[in-house]
Amino acid sequence: MDPSLFLQSQLSQALNGLSDRAKEAKEFLVQLRNMVQQIQENSVEFEACLVAQCDALIDALNRRKAQLLARVNKEHEHKLKVVRDQISHCTVKLRQTTGLMEYCLEVIKENDPSGFLQISDALIRRVHLTEDQWGKGTLTPRMTTDFDLSLDNSPLLQSIHQLDFVQVKASSPVPAIPILQLEECCTHNNSATLSWKQPPLSTVPAEGYILELDDGNGGQFREVYVGKETMCTVDGLHFNSTYNARVKAFNKTGVSQYSKTLVLQTSEVAWFAFDPGSAHSDIIFSNDNLTVTCSSYDDRVVLGKTGFSKGVHYWELTIDRYDNHPDPAFGVARMDVMKDVMLGKDDKAWAMYVDNNRSWFMHNNSHTNRTEGGIAKGATIGVLLDLNRKTLTFFINDEQQGPIAFENVEGLFFPAVSLNRNVQVTLHTGLPVPDFYSSRASIA
Repeated sequence: MDPSLFLQSQLSQALNGLSDRAKEAKEFLVQLRNMVQQIQENSVEFEACLVAQCDALIDALNRRKAQLLARVNKEHEHKLKVVRDQISHCTVKLRQTTGLMEYCLEVIKENDPSGFLQISDALIRRVHLTEDQWGKGTLTPRMTTDFDLSLDNSPLLQSIHQLDFVQVKASSPVPAIPILQLEECCTHNNSATLSWKQPPLSTVPAEGYILELDDGNGGQFREVYVGKETMCTVDGLHFNSTYNARVKAFNKTGVSQYSKTLVLQTSEVAWFAFDPGSAHSDIIFSNDNLTVTCSSYDDRVVLGKTGFSKGVHYWELTIDRYDNHPDPAFGVARMDVMKDVMLGKDDKAWAMYVDNNRSWFMHNNSHTNRTEGGIAKGATIGVLLDLNRKTLTFFINDEQQGPIAFENVEGLFFPAVSLNRNVQVTLHTGLPVPDFYSSRASIA
């Protein structure tokens, strides 16, 4: 065989192999150019997602700022209302006192000894009673002018500095970690609303979510919701407590890791109104369910809308109308208390009932501790439920009525009132525990 022909055959075969490699190289270059295009498109999409996430954080911060400003304004209005109510209350008492003094001075000037003897004892008792009403605490402001609020933004600033990308594996068989939507998470009184979503670039669908809260005292987490929804409201939490919340997603393959933990603070004091849904049908509501009276001459019961099982809570009721010396009752009760008899007639209520001269404590139709201290139009009834010490205490015009009314009270209690058509009362909530009680509690 001609050597040249043999070499030509070898060269031809080598060229064929090289041609295949060149063809593969051209296809690879096309692939690389397509990757450049895809990277540019993905970069635009990812930048848009990043901007949207950062904008969402900014929007959430602005909304939170508005909420915090609203709280400051609410505190401002509350302080003004408490001071104005005290001004009104003190003005009425001062007018009554001045009128009594002027009347007594005119009686003293009269030259009718026999007539004076007939009314002198009653006038002396009335003067002493009026003087007693100006007792300790009456001339003490119920509200301070300071705003006891301080904004701690250091944890948020730290979180912003730690904000970084997380490598997400699209092939992960379990769902991605849910994201708590801070702008939609909030608390109201003793309820918390939480909202969450899947990450925008998540490719693994979630079949459901598990929401967990701790006990409000740094204890173990517990499941409070399992389902497909991405929002949940949890009721019946303790007031003035800090809760930690977290959520995770699941599908048939497994469960994701937990989201970041969100800290929630329930209200320090309770704001509530009377509850039309559980009240006797004869109860008449007005003033956004803060004022009640009755259409019947018989006693009827109305409960507050919020129940308490932990902490110290104080609320007041002013007597707007008091005709024909009725016996209204004030206190706390279980949800299933009898609604058509005086509060305290059954074993589901703990109450103080009063007339224009005296007050009595009553539970399960048992009367105890009859004390001096009646009511009239304009009087203020204070109810202090201390579930830390398991006690219930009553006040009339800031004066404690007898000793602690009831001890060893445990469970879930609702503020309660019983009254008839001769009485109208207005509820005042969101009040701090009185300073004089705090002093006694610290000594005890």
